Amino acid sequence: MESLPEWPMFGVAEDVRPALRRARAAGEAMVLATLVAVGGGGPRPEGTQMVFAPGVLAGYFSGGCVEGDVAGHAWACLQDGQPRTLVYGEGSPWPDIRLLCGARIEIVLERIAPDDAALAELLAAETERRPVTYVSDGVARACGPALSPWPEALVEKRYDPVPRLVIVGGDPTALAIAELGVKSGFETTLVRPKGPETPPPIAGLAYRRDEPAPAMAAVGLDRWTSVAVATHDLDTDRAALLAALPSEAGYVGLLGARRRLAGRLEELKALDLSAAQLARLHAPIGLDIGGKAPFEVAVSVIGEITALRYARDSGSVSTTSPTAAAAAFG
Repeated sequence: MESLPEWPMFGVAEDVRPALRRARAAGEAMVLATLVAVGGGGPRPEGTQMVFAPGVLAGYFSGGCVEGDVAGHAWACLQDGQPRTLVYGEGSPWPDIRLLCGARIEIVLERIAPDDAALAELLAAETERRPVTYVSDGVARACGPALSPWPEALVEKRYDPVPRLVIVGGDPTALAIAELGVKSGFETTLVRPKGPETPPPIAGLAYRRDEPAPAMAAVGLDRWTSVAVATHDLDTDRAALLAALPSEAGYVGLLGARRRLAGRLEELKALDLSAAQLARLHAPIGLDIGGKAPFEVAVSVIGEITALRYARDSGSVSTTSPTAAAAAFG
């Protein structure tokens, strides 16, 4: 059995699809562990997953001793191919393994072959940016756009396309938003028209030097894409907003002083952007946390995008109150 690393960096990334892809590319069978039930306010929500394969480890359930025990069962599952349901907390056969929060969790382990058809569809959907649902009873599994679980199913998990983030700008604030976006799991692209030929030194960041409209068209602004306009050039800001606001982008934010916002919105209105399109604009960009330093602004931007995404998922409207644009033109 492989031991877990002393520092659990394997749990930093939320999306386990890259780990599934690595195991499949290596021709290795893998174990997918899914949190299917939570009682008593556990540290991770239902649907959280881990992946175990030779040389591949990703995800986490508690940040405590649970992962080490799950790993042992995962390697056994990898050997015999038999699915397992693990219970920690109340009713667990392992009373010495407890979650400090007092929660009860159930985790299903299943062995997946590298040539599994449901796995292939899951990864193809990721590449093609299609939302799909994965359903499994531990032995048989299916993946598709509109699946309902069968009576014996233990796992039902929806996978959305990987969130994207497009930042228009090139100053320290734009770079901070880009770096934090990469670290937060966004497929992140920095757009700096006529910028340096050498890309910024941020690992995992895509870089484009063309104008906002063709750059955004090349990236593709679907509803899982956020746009942060963070330049100090009014013409570039205007071009970026004219491309982003009529698109399907799930979030469009504009960096700038609140006192100048009304005038900038009037300019956009004069360029035939509708009231509904202007109402989509988050300006000034980000949550109001009071900070002005580059990474403080970056935290506010990523925080706002994340809050809105989870508000949509939950049906809450608490973080989707009318923006300044909606108040002006709604």
